[in-house]
Amino acid sequence: MKYKWILFDADETLFHFDAYQGLKLMFSRFKTEFTPQDYEHYQLVNQPLWVDYQNGKINAAQLQSTRFDMWANRLGVSPHTLNSEFLVAMADICSLLPGAQELIDSLQGKAQLGIITNGFTDLQNVRLERTGLKNVFSPLVISEEVGVAKPDVGIFEYAFNLMANPPKEQILMVGDNPHSDIQGGINAGIDTCWLNAQGHARPEGIQPRYQVSSLTELQHLLLA
Repeated sequence: MKYKWILFDADETLFHFDAYQGLKLMFSRFKTEFTPQDYEHYQLVNQPLWVDYQNGKINAAQLQSTRFDMWANRLGVSPHTLNSEFLVAMADICSLLPGAQELIDSLQGKAQLGIITNGFTDLQNVRLERTGLKNVFSPLVISEEVGVAKPDVGIFEYAFNLMANPPKEQILMVGDNPHSDIQGGINAGIDTCWLNAQGHARPEGIQPRYQVSSLTELQHLLLA
């Protein structure tokens, strides 16, 4: 196989991430209904915060707190409490994407597998534990712990150091987000594969080495 290291994003690359269902579950535990309209309003706040986080303008704690400020005031709890309960709910509904387990099984022993994620520590660790993948990925690099997020080259260099700095031509980054995963890998000088399950148009100026529509297609590509 061409690559000796395969680095994956986590959310919507290996793990299904249904934020709406997670929020519905979390708010139900506070005896509060959460509607599609509520979710639209939440995303009006949440999505720009993620852009700011990826651009290094805010840190993980600021993102996690600010996105729940309004709801915390409404429910009379702290934003930190809501964020923690949201991560618990997301862990409770976690599942691997179709083809993920088969891909991981097929690559073990043929390449080293790692994760670089802009997600948060508590959720990543619980999901890996519950899916039986806790010992599969090394390095496991989480932006909350490193202090920089994809596409910043710093988080990739942090991972490379943990990997003992192998030749970059031996490394492939796989992710669903062209702006963080793919541009980040390009910034770091490694090959990239865009998992484009929804058939989105490629953003101008971002050119992945490969593009696949499923993890099964990626498995065939890597092991051909």
